[in-house]
Amino acid sequence: MPTMELAQHSSKSRRVSEVTRTVVVRSAPLPRRAFKVFVELEGMYRNMVEQLVLYAVDNGITKFTRLKAERYREVRSLYPQLPSHYAYTACQDAAERAHSFLKLKRMGRARKPYPEVRSISIWLDDHLWRAEDLTSISMATHRGRVRVSVELNKHFLRYVNRGWRLASEARVKLDHKERRLTLYLTFKKEVSEYRPKSYITVDVNENAEAVLIDGVVYLFETNLSKVTLGYYYRRKRVQEKYDRVYGPGSRPARRVFRRLSNNERALKREIRRKLAALIVREATRRQAAIVLERLGREPANHMIERIMDPQLRHRVFQAAFKGIQKAIEEKAREHGVPVIYVNPKNTSRVCPIHGAEII
Repeated sequence: MPTMELAQHSSKSRRVSEVTRTVVVRSAPLPRRAFKVFVELEGMYRNMVEQLVLYAVDNGITKFTRLKAERYREVRSLYPQLPSHYAYTACQDAAERAHSFLKLKRMGRARKPYPEVRSISIWLDDHLWRAEDLTSISMATHRGRVRVSVELNKHFLRYVNRGWRLASEARVKLDHKERRLTLYLTFKKEVSEYRPKSYITVDVNENAEAVLIDGVVYLFETNLSKVTLGYYYRRKRVQEKYDRVYGPGSRPARRVFRRLSNNERALKREIRRKLAALIVREATRRQAAIVLERLGREPANHMIERIMDPQLRHRVFQAAFKGIQKAIEEKAREHGVPVIYVNPKNTSRVCPIHGAEII
């Protein structure tokens, strides 16, 4: 378990932070004429974002304010029938894409000279949309305001009933198959950290997390290595089969790989969220702080330096130790639970209470 200097933390004043969460809801199926308006809007918005991204990458622009100052008037003149704030949000969208691409380029991970604008979600601010009530929204388009009915879900109602406020920003993505809108709504809430009365320490491992609660160590099994190996062998079988039929690097194989990757990512994310919710619930019940190890920037790279087995290297790299810690931290912020990161050096050799060497 990690050591820590807890007395200093307990004397600090309580910190107030704003927590944001994104909730996905869908609209009711739209009539063809109404959906055509959003298809036209998506095409114009995509064109603006593509031009802005190319300009931002060419000129090394990563800040929204600079991109807006240099290109807002030009993209605004492309579609004068659109509400002006679409040019504003397109600049925000393009600046974020350019920032991510230029960062990958500096790291040597970008394969192409320019990023591809494949998936489009239309960014909205408070001038472009508003909630009419809990079951509908109104969006500004080039053909006036369009009212859209929304199908509520338990996730949405949970945040509404717990006092979260709906933020002014949102995103909309078109579902062309079902003629629906997918709405990404942002909820915000101010949460203040309480003064911890005790501490819960968490030791992150590949297959299980060791948690010290009230002097008792609990081992929560995640079996992430089994999930990783299971999808590893499935990909291997798919690659052997499709390479034999279609040849190496075929499109059908890439499609299957993409689906398997999404399924693996979703399963691991669900495991982390359930584990984080369990730990944070126990911390909240005891008004305790959560203590985590400070793992560094890329802990997996240091762990696999001396490992020669490619399968074990893959397992360690896919364990995502920092991902588990991030899930715990995000859930803790939502409930005002303090999180402390400590240096894990020598914790397996020195007693954290007496400072004596463990024999």
